[in-house]
Amino acid sequence: MHRVLFEIGGFSLHTFGLLVGLGFLAGLWIANRCGRRVGIPEGAISDLVVPWILFGGMIGARIVYVVSYWDEQFAGHPFAEVFQVWKGGLVFYGGLAGAALTAIVYIRHKRLPLWRVADCLAPGIALGHVFGRLGCFLNGCCYGRPSTVPWAVRFPKDVIPFNEGVHPAQLYEAALNLALCAALVAFHARRRFDGAVFAAYLMAYAVVRTVTEWFRGDYAFISDPAAGRFTPGQTTSALILITGIALWFTLRKGGVKPDPDSAGAR
Repeated sequence: MHRVLFEIGGFSLHTFGLLVGLGFLAGLWIANRCGRRVGIPEGAISDLVVPWILFGGMIGARIVYVVSYWDEQFAGHPFAEVFQVWKGGLVFYGGLAGAALTAIVYIRHKRLPLWRVADCLAPGIALGHVFGRLGCFLNGCCYGRPSTVPWAVRFPKDVIPFNEGVHPAQLYEAALNLALCAALVAFHARRRFDGAVFAAYLMAYAVVRTVTEWFRGDYAFISDPAAGRFTPGQTTSALILITGIALWFTLRKGGVKPDPDSAGAR
């Protein structure tokens, strides 16, 4: 792991912060490509992502993390640590909620087609998440539970509470998000109604997150469906899955059909 990429004088470039930034750029790139395909005005998605989704997502992700880990990491420490996001400490579902709220306000204000824009953003969210999980791996957070599989990894003893190999849970989720991104890009060109890609993303990622949570070791307990013990991520995933299903059927019934000419454009 490499929490700090390099230091120059008093400046430190944290790997997690760098990869999160690269994830936003990668997500923006693919969202713009999808936007051009369906006739979204040039620059509209870039203006939405920077700064609105960027800051809305970061604030939402950080608030949920700080609230969730206040006693363990922030109580009794300098309050300034709350704002040090470049060192790690973001909850994806909090970021998704924060980004969604700010995006809705901006899209409505600019009178853009809400669900068409959402469809363009969905593959970018998945791709950006790939970079985020790689950042988690290099930062030593969101680590897996102990394992003897041949690809188990060992973190320094002062980083995680295990003195043995653990599942590279961060890499599992990164790989699945990369596959999800590719599937959403392919689906975007074939969608039957506006909002289909975003709804599919919610449903698919809920499943991805539920599965990868079974390999996580950074909770106070290990996820065990047989014993009725589920992580906060799995509980939230169930709600996201239900939301995605409801959105799919609602939009399919009364949603706007995509323009055949713009849907096939490149």
